[in-house]
Amino acid sequence: MPDEYRKSAVCSGDPYEIPYPELGSVLGEQEIGVLTRLLASGENLSGGRFREEFERCFREYLGVPHALSVTSGTVALEIAIRLLDLKEGDEVIATPQTYKASVQPLLNYPVKVRFCDVEPTTLNIDPEHFASLITSRTRAVILVHYGGLPCDMDTIMEIARRHGITVIEDCAHALGAEYRGRRPGALADIGCFSFHSSKNITTLGEGGMITLFDRTLAERADRIRSNDADAVYRERARTIGETTSARPWMMHPGAAFTHDCSAIRYGGTNATLAEPNAAVGTVQLAKLDRLVGRRADIAAAYTEVLQQYPGIRMHEGPEPVRHGHHLYTFFADPADGFRRDRLVSRLDALGVQMQLRYFPLHLLAEWRARGHDAGECPVAERMWFEQQVNLPCHPGMPDRQVEQVVSRLDTVLGQEVRGIPIAAGTARQTEGWDR
Repeated sequence: MPDEYRKSAVCSGDPYEIPYPELGSVLGEQEIGVLTRLLASGENLSGGRFREEFERCFREYLGVPHALSVTSGTVALEIAIRLLDLKEGDEVIATPQTYKASVQPLLNYPVKVRFCDVEPTTLNIDPEHFASLITSRTRAVILVHYGGLPCDMDTIMEIARRHGITVIEDCAHALGAEYRGRRPGALADIGCFSFHSSKNITTLGEGGMITLFDRTLAERADRIRSNDADAVYRERARTIGETTSARPWMMHPGAAFTHDCSAIRYGGTNATLAEPNAAVGTVQLAKLDRLVGRRADIAAAYTEVLQQYPGIRMHEGPEPVRHGHHLYTFFADPADGFRRDRLVSRLDALGVQMQLRYFPLHLLAEWRARGHDAGECPVAERMWFEQQVNLPCHPGMPDRQVEQVVSRLDTVLGQEVRGIPIAAGTARQTEGWDR
C-alpha cells in the first residue's frame, strides 16, 4: 500500500476499529504544494487560471465541449434544473435511490415528480419503468449512477430521444467509471458532479462541475454561476448616453450600453469555485485512476469472500462497464435465510462501522407532503429495507483494515448460514443510516 494512502487512513480516535469513511479521497504533499505556491504568488483567489485549468482538464478527461465548475454538486444540480425552464404542470422523472440533493431543487418548482423504480441488481433506474412513466408533460429525467455503477444509458437515451426528454446525469458517485468506453458526464444532455469530501476526488470539501454539449445552455449556465441574469438580450438600435465602452475605472458590463433585455428567466448567483479548490481539483483529477484503482482492489477482496455464499448477490451491471466503486454494495437475500439487519448488527458489533445508503427519497416527509408514499417504488423499498448492505471502501483504507473486514465478513456470513443467534445488546449505536 502506498505511503501516501497509509498516512491518510482515518483510524485514530474513532470508536470503530474500521470506521465508515468520511473522506473519499487522499490528500497529500502535491495538494499542499500547489496551495502553498498559489498563496505565495499573491494571485487572485477567485475566477483565475486554476479554475480555467481545472475545467480544461475535466473537459479533456470526459470528452465534452463544456465543463463549468461551481461551489457544490447541489449547486450544479440546481443550475441544471434551472436550464429546464420548468413550468407549472410539467413532470420530471427521478430515481428514489440517491441522496436527497439529487432531487431537492425540484421542491422549488410547481411540477409533478414521478419516482422511477430501480433495477434490483444495479439500484439504477429501471428503463422499462422509466418508459411507462412518460406522459405528454414529461420534460426531463434525473438519474444517478448508483455507487459508481453506470446506468443502462443506451436504452435510457433511446427512450428519452424518442419523447424529447432532457436527461440529467447525477454523476456524484461515478467519476472514474466507464460505460462502453465512454465516461459518465458525457453520456446524456447535462452531467452534474460533486467534489464533496466523501467523493472519489475532492476540491477541499466542497465543489461541483456541470458538463454540457449544448453551447447555448453552457452560456446560460455560465451566466447563472457568474452573478449575471439568465436573460434574453438584443442589441439596441442606438446606445444610451455618451459612454459606449468601458474605461479602466468604470465598473460596468459593456452590454449595459449596447443591449436591451427582452426576457428574464432567472437571476444569477455567485457559484464561483475558488482558486484553491480548483487547484486541488486539478491535482486530484490527475490521481483519479490510481484512487479508483485502489477502490477496485478493495472491492475485489470483498467480492472474493462474498461469492462463496449462495444467497449473496453482487452490485453489478451488464458488461462492458467499469464500476467506480464510490460505494461497495451487496445484497443479502432473505429467501436464502439471510436477515440483513442481523447481518449488519453483527458486523457493527465486530467494529466494522455500517451505514446504509440511501433511504428511498419518496418516503421522506417532504416528498410524502407532495403526495408520495410507500408502495410507489416497491423494488427500491424492498432492497433498502431488506437486502442492501454497504461496506467501507475508500482509497485511504490500509491493507490491514481490508483484511479485517474480509475476515469478519466471512465470520458473520458463516454464522448466518449456520443460524447462530446474535447475542443480545451487541450492536453499536450507528448514526447516519439515512445519509
